[in-house]
Amino acid sequence: MALPKAGHWLGIPDGHPFGLQTLPYGSFSDSRHPARRRVGVAVGDRVLDLTTAAERLLPGRAADFSSGSLDVFMAAGHSAWTQVRADLVAWLSREQFRGAIEDLLVPATSVVMHLPFAVADYVDFYASEQHATNVGKIFRPDAEPLMPNWRHLPVGYHGRAGTVVVSGTPIRRPCGQFRPPGGSGGSSPLADGPLFGASRRLDFEAELGFVVGVDSVIGERVPASRFAEHIFGACLVNDWSARDIQGWESAPLGPFLGKSFGTTISPWIVPLAALEHARMRPPSLGTALADYLADSGDWGLDIDVAVTINGHLVSRPPYSTMHWSPAQMLAHMTVNGARLRTGDLFASGTISGPQPDQYGSLIELAWAGRKPLSLPDGTSRSWLEDGDEVVITASAAGPDGTRVGFGDAHGQVLPAWLPEPGLP
Repeated sequence: MALPKAGHWLGIPDGHPFGLQTLPYGSFSDSRHPARRRVGVAVGDRVLDLTTAAERLLPGRAADFSSGSLDVFMAAGHSAWTQVRADLVAWLSREQFRGAIEDLLVPATSVVMHLPFAVADYVDFYASEQHATNVGKIFRPDAEPLMPNWRHLPVGYHGRAGTVVVSGTPIRRPCGQFRPPGGSGGSSPLADGPLFGASRRLDFEAELGFVVGVDSVIGERVPASRFAEHIFGACLVNDWSARDIQGWESAPLGPFLGKSFGTTISPWIVPLAALEHARMRPPSLGTALADYLADSGDWGLDIDVAVTINGHLVSRPPYSTMHWSPAQMLAHMTVNGARLRTGDLFASGTISGPQPDQYGSLIELAWAGRKPLSLPDGTSRSWLEDGDEVVITASAAGPDGTRVGFGDAHGQVLPAWLPEPGLP
């Protein structure tokens, strides 16, 4: 079925990434009601106040949006998501609804976006074979880049939900322990111990995140075939990383303080229904897999990502190369009986393609500082500097030749918060 045309009175240009093919959800406030958060839907260059629209047109669902957060709506489940999306398309394509919603459309430039849902848990995977291979070559140049388990399970770590922040929130350079410059591998002893201070190797990681809507019970496995029943939508993620802190603390366990200081997500959550035309078979199905991973639900995704530093394009990572699909990540995350909760966020890990201009992190782009990345303004980067702004954007194929937009995830690096000399 062809996608209905947006009402002419909306003035949405052809090809706009936030046309009726997308209709992402977020949480916003504006100058008229700065203390009142509302659920919004991105429509072209404007935001529809869905909280008020539901009061007028969907009184039976108005409570889903009254808090200004997506939490209640996400928990309502697939049938509610389908109904509301169909209603939105009708309101925005039929003249009969113009009078009811036209005054609820506000310019996107006039709103303040907030974290769209309460993050319950945060898990980050390591699903790009190219990224994992590159990192293996950097740190284990004389050994097999991939660990033996990598092609048999989606490797991941459990992050910190409390430091997931909405796009535009500044990221303060973290402090922690790390090896002195020129130190060798993380497992070898240091005569004088590690250094403590501001991270000198701050990095970004371009990722895609998936948001759980419907929860599960402890002990229940959620197979890949039920991915669309539980996952509400997708967003962009920057999993900021302090590589020096991470390198010291990750032997013998995994990432901790090197990751937990900040994770940026885009303010708009793109519903899974908008990504149907981007679905594809993931590369992992070419490997002998355990039964629970062998059914990917064909939820690999063909999404084009772009990363800029201070306005300069530095990478175009293709999500289509990701070895593990999000449905396989979900199946693995729950195969031991761990429960899902509304608001759980899990991310793909760094998205990297086979070409150097497709690497999704500075550790790869500058090869751990050995090959500094040259920027068009004449500067170079081995690692992020104070004041740098990283912006991640993405789009995917939609119906009838349209493109589905994700908005952006951006953040600027602030200097480390260090105590005054002589103070504890």
